Amino acid sequence: MEGEVSKNPNLINITVKFSGRSIPISISSDSTIRDLKFLLQSHTNVLPRGQKLISKGKMLVDTMTLTQSEVQNGARIMLMGSQGLHIGGGPILKDAETRPISRSFVTNIPVNQKTEFSVDEKCLEKWKATGVVALAERNLKVIPDEVWQCGPSARVLHINDNYLQDLPANIDFFCNLQKLYLDRNYLSTESIHWKGLEALKHLTVLSLSQNDLTTLPAELSNLTFLTQLDVSRNKLNSIPFEIGNLSRLEVLKANNNRISTIPKSMGTCYSLVEVDLSSNHLIQLPDSLELLHNLRALHLGNNGLTSLPRTLLKKCVRLSTLDLHNTEITMDALRQYEGWEAFDERRRTKLQKQLDYRVVGSAEFDEGADKN
Repeated sequence: MEGEVSKNPNLINITVKFSGRSIPISISSDSTIRDLKFLLQSHTNVLPRGQKLISKGKMLVDTMTLTQSEVQNGARIMLMGSQGLHIGGGPILKDAETRPISRSFVTNIPVNQKTEFSVDEKCLEKWKATGVVALAERNLKVIPDEVWQCGPSARVLHINDNYLQDLPANIDFFCNLQKLYLDRNYLSTESIHWKGLEALKHLTVLSLSQNDLTTLPAELSNLTFLTQLDVSRNKLNSIPFEIGNLSRLEVLKANNNRISTIPKSMGTCYSLVEVDLSSNHLIQLPDSLELLHNLRALHLGNNGLTSLPRTLLKKCVRLSTLDLHNTEITMDALRQYEGWEAFDERRRTKLQKQLDYRVVGSAEFDEGADKN
């Protein structure tokens, strides 16, 4: 034990009280208060600049060390967190909403008592003729057996806003499917037959928002014709390295998850135009994002980011929308990045075009990051 102590004689144990919780922290007494705040971010999801630490009735100063602040071993500190300055998609200390939102067509009848949608010959004929299988908002718990008869005729499958808990292997019957909408169901990573999904070689749009996904399997990368992928509002902790194979991907929406890292391979998704990673647990981004020269919109708000790839603004020459609200990157810091002037000109030009065409209702300019 003595040997352990001698390795770090300045290590102290303190307790931080926050929102009814006691958070035990081990930290060197030589650490600054700002160091402590960054350590507390992972426990509270509150950004360092949204934290106020109080000890013995005094507000602790970021630049001072714990020793200078008279914080000793066994000390108890109070943390006050500013609402809004937190990472993730929900209120402080609460998980972002990942279950399906309430739907206007749903009554208070329990799911197991709901009437299943009946598929008749008229429906089948229409779906085969148009190629659009419309099953949204039908209170479905399973895909009706009759639907599989559409087979190669199906081009678009709308089955969002239902109660699906399983996507079976039969999905490969729709071998010519181009767009698949499965939003707001009860699908988990394990309940989707990814091998069947992988067989849809012509799929360009896959939408799985507001389900219960915890991971994305490598098989997803074999859908090489995908141009749009929406996995927002799930429980994802990461994005697979294999996403780099999706060279045609133009839109990626992965906001409101629990993603803490982005793979370097995303830099090979050269067709990306819009990326939404807001409301996650990101603290840094790979430099490879600078290779996304077609990128026009990047949403990163409500993350723990402290910096951007150094030449992102310079190399992403089409970027005109950048959301950094509720991150550690303030407007003053953003202005210091190489390529800022050209980026600023692009976003102002875009706003002016929106005003000219009356796309926006106000002339107020959103600077894209918090002022302080």
